[in-house]
Amino acid sequence: MASRQQTRHVLIVNQNVLDLYSCTFLIITYGMKILNIRLTGSLGYWLCMLLLSENLLWCGVYGSFVNLTLIAVERYLKVVHPVWSKKNLRKWMIHVAIAFVWISSFVHQMAVAFESSAVLNGSCLGYVVWKNPVSGVAYGIFYFFAAYVVVLVIVIFCYGKILVTIRHQSRMLANHSFASQAQTNKMQSNVIKTMILVCAFYAVAWLPENIYFLLMSLNLPLTFLDAGYYSVLFIAFLYICSNLTSSS
Repeated sequence: MASRQQTRHVLIVNQNVLDLYSCTFLIITYGMKILNIRLTGSLGYWLCMLLLSENLLWCGVYGSFVNLTLIAVERYLKVVHPVWSKKNLRKWMIHVAIAFVWISSFVHQMAVAFESSAVLNGSCLGYVVWKNPVSGVAYGIFYFFAAYVVVLVIVIFCYGKILVTIRHQSRMLANHSFASQAQTNKMQSNVIKTMILVCAFYAVAWLPENIYFLLMSLNLPLTFLDAGYYSVLFIAFLYICSNLTSSS
């Protein structure tokens, strides 16, 4: 039982680390943007590719999306399929999954940033300078579905199944008058309901940013330097800050 709780906590800790990483690079990135440095030479190029394009910032955000689905899937397996998870789910699998979250987010985000960002007239334009415009449109659609629609579908499915299972178990325990087990089940239910609220907030908070990026990818005159983008990013990071607060 202790090891099962430990693996769950490892994923939650990783979620907190990813969110803290994202918030840290949000401060660093926008601190650099406020300085309004004119970018020249190789130093200006690398500042654009890594910081001012928000590349390192979005490595953490993208990893946060993936880790959120892993938490949902892990809880789904342990609640809905407890026998299978006890036999097959191992601690090393969780650690491999966490490594995958970090590696895949950096590989994905670095590839996209270097393909679609450039220094023009001393300014950094991130994710809008695609060598092939069709690639930009395709990626915008992919990002919307992968980072928003697919995440929500997985999370809603997993927590929906978990709630159905917990309610069924609660009825069975009530019939047999197992008070201590019923209390444990109630505590698990409260945790799941909290996670559902977090996921609902995710759906609301990240929708404007995802729509903005999709429209920007469709060649509308939008960039990461517009006031509209700052507004939708502020709403999105309210979700990340609430995640850190609720988990602390």
